[in-house]
Amino acid sequence: MKAQAFIDSHCACVYLRWTMNEIVKDLHFSGGGLVSGIEKLAGAVKSTLGPSGQTVLIESPNHTHGITVTKDGVTVAKAVILEDPVENLAVRMMKEAADRTASEAGDGTTTSIVLAEALVKGGLEVLGGDAKKTDVLRELRVLSDGVVAELRDRSRRLTKKHMLNVATISANNDRVVGKIIADTYNSVGKDGVVTVERSQTSETGFKATHGLRIERGYASGMFVNDQSRDECVFEGCKVMVCDSEIANVLSIEKVLGPIIREGQKLLIVAPVSTHVLNTLAANVVKKGLKVCVVPPPNFGYKQHELMQDLAVSVGATYFSEKTGDDLSLMGPEDLGWADRVVVRRDETIITKGDVDVSERVAQLHEAHKLATKKADKEFISKRIASLTGGVGVIEVGGHTDLEQKELFDRVDDAVCAVKAAMVEGILPGGGVTLNEVSRGLDVSSTAGYILCQALQAPLKQIMENAGVDYDYSMVEGGMGYNVKTGEYGDMVEMGIIDPTRVTVTALQNAVSVAITILSTKAIITLARS
Repeated sequence: MKAQAFIDSHCACVYLRWTMNEIVKDLHFSGGGLVSGIEKLAGAVKSTLGPSGQTVLIESPNHTHGITVTKDGVTVAKAVILEDPVENLAVRMMKEAADRTASEAGDGTTTSIVLAEALVKGGLEVLGGDAKKTDVLRELRVLSDGVVAELRDRSRRLTKKHMLNVATISANNDRVVGKIIADTYNSVGKDGVVTVERSQTSETGFKATHGLRIERGYASGMFVNDQSRDECVFEGCKVMVCDSEIANVLSIEKVLGPIIREGQKLLIVAPVSTHVLNTLAANVVKKGLKVCVVPPPNFGYKQHELMQDLAVSVGATYFSEKTGDDLSLMGPEDLGWADRVVVRRDETIITKGDVDVSERVAQLHEAHKLATKKADKEFISKRIASLTGGVGVIEVGGHTDLEQKELFDRVDDAVCAVKAAMVEGILPGGGVTLNEVSRGLDVSSTAGYILCQALQAPLKQIMENAGVDYDYSMVEGGMGYNVKTGEYGDMVEMGIIDPTRVTVTALQNAVSVAITILSTKAIITLARS
């Protein structure tokens, strides 16, 4: 009985320990560690700010050959992991501000971290043990909202000239890269989408597609009718859109019959069985049948959405197994029309006919507003571009993997910055606009003083990185000092420009993180042995 009682008692103890969280925690009641972590992260990141900003060398197993060289704020921030738990919590929170800025605006991550550091250090300096800290932080939020409204009021429309300058600055003042990005956007139009990919060569360039682009090529090389280019090209072509597998040629007899009799051309975008594919390919080679088969693009729900877009753009009836359509009922009237079709090994370009897609585009714009994930927004943007504008692909090259990775980061940031500028306009850059707005704040209030000092921080940091000093106390109207050329003048005319969305997003995220840190009293971390 005693042995049984011991076993029961031991089991109860084990059960109690299992049900309770036994992970030991450390409690910290000083914000010193948070400030130290912020200073370390910001010190690494803000050294890259401005035209005279320096690169950062990073050792990391996640990068090519274990190292990378970059001026990209997000890349630098992501690489910082500190041993001290409190310092690392601060780093993680600052990373959140940078990540949110990058995902929402595509650029401005370094500015966001510089602003956040200035807000936190300024707040700790003047608040201390202030019993009214909560009220001050609430006022800081209100004042920052006012600054955001002021920035949007000052915003100017983006022109083609300004687009080149925005791209150049965001690419770390690389005018060659800036021109490639500007040319790409000018080529695809305001509704176009520009993506960045790694080139297989050392050269950097772009290619633009006007019309609908499907990321699938011909299902068989036997469909190629232009051997010199390895393409199947149709001028004036009927288009079949279907996601049900065509397992038998007889199931599309009503469609193929008129095509064969009238000598027309047909693009089939559908899954096709091997037997049907071989039959069609053989007839193309031996009897001159003008048909090409392309598999449906993508997978899952994205495939269904893209097939719907294709059907709308060419005026075809979309036959889908998801809606229970019977393929045998498809007739010539269900086919769409394309003015020109170019089918390559890995892509298909369809130049659409005269079809009104405005209703579909309006639906996609609404879906874009409701989407919350960055990937979903990008997918919808590409669909809108395919229906209304064009798709541009910038292929980034490099002589080494390290060089290519560094250039890819810069180009990707610059592409996002241009897109942001196209949406919400531009502001005089170089920290000048934030500095001007800061002078309109009431520094007699604690919150006003904190925000005023923070808004001047990006300009001061740019000057510090350039090793110059300039008195901005009386400068206004978008005028400023070009640290690269040593000239004074209109920042916009000199090509020193920031997208409004980038500046606004950087400020909003910096304020959000700073308020969270300043309102923190106790810090709980996992105990380190």
